[in-house]
Amino acid sequence: MRDPNICHGKPVARGLRYPVQMILELLASGMSTDEILQDYPDLEKEDILACLEYAARLAQLKTIEIID
Repeated sequence: MRDPNICHGKPVARGLRYPVQMILELLASGMSTDEILQDYPDLEKEDILACLEYAARLAQLKTIEIID
């Protein structure tokens, strides 16, 4: 979800102020889903799975156009 009033329009998990990028970086650093949920109690497992799905869809794109 993107909202120009939340995190400068970056994609966030379920409208919360947790950027998808941050959640993916936590996973890439080796944190488990349970560890992330423990550190960020507002998040739900489905939020983390949605971030992974978002990343998977981005990986399928052939080009990305950034619109300011």
